[in-house]
Amino acid sequence: MSKKHFGTDGIRGVANVKLTPELAFDLGQAAGRYLISKKLSRNIVVGRDTRQSGPMLGAAMGAGFCSVGVNVTAVGVVPTPTISYIVRNEDYGMGVVISASHNPAPDNGIKLFGHDGKKLPDEVEIEIESLMESRIENRPVGDKVGYLKSSRASVEAYLSFLVGLVPEKLTGMKVAVDAAHGAAYELAPEVLIRLGAEVFLTGAEPDGMNINEEGGATKPSTIQVFTQEVGADVGVAFDGDADRAIFSDEKGALINGDRTLGLWSAHWRKFGGLEPAVVIGTVMSNGGFAKYMADQEIELIRAAVGDKYVAQKIAETGAKIGGEQSGHIIFPECGPTGDGLVTLLQVLRVLKRENRPASAFSADYEPWPQLLVNVSVADKDTWKEPAAVQQALQDGEKALGERGRLVVRASGTQPMVRVMVEADEYPLRDQVTDAIVNALMEHSGGSIYSRVDLTHALGD
Repeated sequence: MSKKHFGTDGIRGVANVKLTPELAFDLGQAAGRYLISKKLSRNIVVGRDTRQSGPMLGAAMGAGFCSVGVNVTAVGVVPTPTISYIVRNEDYGMGVVISASHNPAPDNGIKLFGHDGKKLPDEVEIEIESLMESRIENRPVGDKVGYLKSSRASVEAYLSFLVGLVPEKLTGMKVAVDAAHGAAYELAPEVLIRLGAEVFLTGAEPDGMNINEEGGATKPSTIQVFTQEVGADVGVAFDGDADRAIFSDEKGALINGDRTLGLWSAHWRKFGGLEPAVVIGTVMSNGGFAKYMADQEIELIRAAVGDKYVAQKIAETGAKIGGEQSGHIIFPECGPTGDGLVTLLQVLRVLKRENRPASAFSADYEPWPQLLVNVSVADKDTWKEPAAVQQALQDGEKALGERGRLVVRASGTQPMVRVMVEADEYPLRDQVTDAIVNALMEHSGGSIYSRVDLTHALGD
């Protein structure tokens, strides 16, 4: 059974057009009825990012929960992982986040978390959707109606948890922060100050419509320039809901997710904190990073692109860390989902313990040349059928051999094929890429949508 409203990461759309308060109300009612039917706690917690539409959608959804007898605690603007932390540590049957992450301000979204702090699985979302279509009998009245209250007490518990992650403290460190005018604009500087760091802040004046507009994790040039301008030891940029983080060293060079995985795992491999000696990356993880991990006697296991696939591999292997080039990193001992603030503190702790500049880690390995070409095709289900395309793929694999990798896959959401080629030298990479892309354009009705050099970038 397919889903009507939920996508790969909750429900998203233009607020008040696709994602209406009526839809949010109906979803709150249905999710509340699901909790009651499963005999889970009739308390839920709601957080949001800084979008202007957030309070409207949160109020509508809260009213839906209350109308079926579920109590709602609104904690205001917090990162997505804050809700995951609260719901798994307190008496809540469900957590709700009103956010569209890195999307522009007119968009918004709704994500639901179970009492274990994990995003709801597909089968539960389908069950909730079915409840949205069914009639409600015997609405509660009087003191059986749910109540809605505002409280930040649980947020303080989350901050205390974060501070406890860095027993060495951060006294003397200068940290530049780009909060993207999003959910981390208050908590990120607060936790750094409590740990003794000197903080330089940008992207911390949300007006409801400027989230992700000027910088953030998807526009890393902002933090790279800002880190140099203020003379910080390291810079960090979050996305709108702060479930991921990317970094800049003191010279303005990008530290993407691969490098974050590398510096953390190599450090704890040396000091006995990486058992098993396994790191979970994705099919996009760079070959240079893979070789570096092998040199450190650490096994890199690749998952499909997407944080839920990384989380699955972590669960299967018992790995202590996993993530994507985009900066979405999961530390399972700290929580089941990506948390940009946890990632920040884990990186700063390694820098403190190593007592060397962030730029020194860039010399640990050189990334292999990596190129991503997105090719629009006439039909993403039949793009591979022409014999010439099949031959180009086979020739590419043969040409690369042990010197590179080829990942070609259809987009899950667009009529597009993504061609990622990686090799140990640029000419080989470009030769293989051009042959495959030309075959797609000639025999699958394709045209180049975008061409991105990922060698020192974030991935997709």
